Amino acid sequence: MAVAAGLFVGGIGAAVADSWQEIKPRSTDGSKFRDAKYLWEPKSSNHGGFHFKGDLVDTFPNDGHNVYVQAKVQGYGWNRFNGVQRKTVHLDQVVYDGAALYSTDAAIRVCRDRGSLRPDNCSPELSYHRKN
Repeated sequence: MAVAAGLFVGGIGAAVADSWQEIKPRSTDGSKFRDAKYLWEPKSSNHGGFHFKGDLVDTFPNDGHNVYVQAKVQGYGWNRFNGVQRKTVHLDQVVYDGAALYSTDAAIRVCRDRGSLRPDNCSPELSYHRKN
């Protein structure tokens, strides 16, 4: 009976570890990533990747610049997920390391594309680490 109870409690802990977690709001001049969450996918689903979703908002709709979210996993460069000028776009994406069973470290940030003559402005990146 004690073994069964231990397995049951252990199962609850695993379920909590793999549930959606809040991403602190990310913003920079002209863009915001709000109502965002992330989930570490199990190795049997979505390549064990860093799964995130939320709303990407163009907060300066009349400036003529696009907005985007960047996310990456350890050992790889940024993946870019574009928004739309003057709109709010819902993103639901997974980034992963194709050479591994699952990813353990990831980072995310939001940016405004200011064209080719000026550098883009981006929020500070948030880093995440898989706990299991």
